[in-house]
Amino acid sequence: MKPVFYLLAAAMTAAALALLLWPLIRQGRRQGRPRGIFALALTVAFVLPLGAAGLYLMLGTPVALNGVEKQAEQPLTIDQAVAELRTHLAEQPKDLQGWLLLAQTYGAMRKSDKARDAYGEALKLDPDSTVAMVGWAESDSIARPDHRIEGRALDLLERAVQQEPDNQRGLWLLGISQFQHDRYAEAATTWRKLQPMLEPGSTVAKAVAEQIAIAEARAGGSPVAQETPTADGPALRVQVSLAPSLKGKLGAGDTLFVYARAEQGPPMPLAVARMDAAALPASVTLTDAMGMTPQLKLSSAKRVFVGARISKNGQAIAQPGDLEGDAGVVDVNAAAPVKIEIDKVH
Repeated sequence: MKPVFYLLAAAMTAAALALLLWPLIRQGRRQGRPRGIFALALTVAFVLPLGAAGLYLMLGTPVALNGVEKQAEQPLTIDQAVAELRTHLAEQPKDLQGWLLLAQTYGAMRKSDKARDAYGEALKLDPDSTVAMVGWAESDSIARPDHRIEGRALDLLERAVQQEPDNQRGLWLLGISQFQHDRYAEAATTWRKLQPMLEPGSTVAKAVAEQIAIAEARAGGSPVAQETPTADGPALRVQVSLAPSLKGKLGAGDTLFVYARAEQGPPMPLAVARMDAAALPASVTLTDAMGMTPQLKLSSAKRVFVGARISKNGQAIAQPGDLEGDAGVVDVNAAAPVKIEIDKVH
């Protein structure tokens, strides 16, 4: 499964391109800009969403890429085009669209610190640019070793969402910041504002629903530690251990997810528990209280696939390097504890 954070980043970047590139290409020649800028714009239109997919989790549609691949075959390399764009910006430092294009290009090149600086220049020209606000916050979080969204980044996100309540990328990042600061109920509320903007049943919508379920579970008083069966609905006891051969791969701060999903049907969990992986071996009880929605909960299925995963970055979506294990499909009302050994690397 591809990391949702990557899909979200790629899609939102594509949405931004629709605003940035076409006006630049349409009007730029009349303003006497050098050919490198247009070569860069066309190259970025093809490369940027792919590069962004390697970075994050954001939102929209790649329709703007249609027919761009052939045009992208330009004599200038992207490094040469960037150099020419920087020369242009040195001569015309008030070119807002140029700074935004440079920032998004650096983001695609995984030069997050330079992307942040370019977004900063754009904000000097237009402090109310939501594209620059969200871009600065995202670039800052990627550039930081701890990937935290706080300080100026958080301030910019809050301003961007206030000015543009339907800014999907801004809502996603703001929810991440709230989750990072243990403001789980706020994170769930923020992500619920995002849900109606997403295509029902899409991979992105499912991933956002998973994050909401985790946030709501944490906000409800750490239900992952619950061991007492609820009065109504199943209570699936799960015992998780880590294979001795993988103990050397367990790191400080790793997160353990224990989940159950329907044997057939949507891939999102019907119940999910989250805890510090340092607690292994661990025992948790999955219940309807950990359901995604009133319709998607443990009691909605007769048989479920039960699995466990250790995440290196705390994300709910599996990523390369995560440690995994599962118990296969079991009866949702199984009386005996379900045992899982985490014994493989994703």
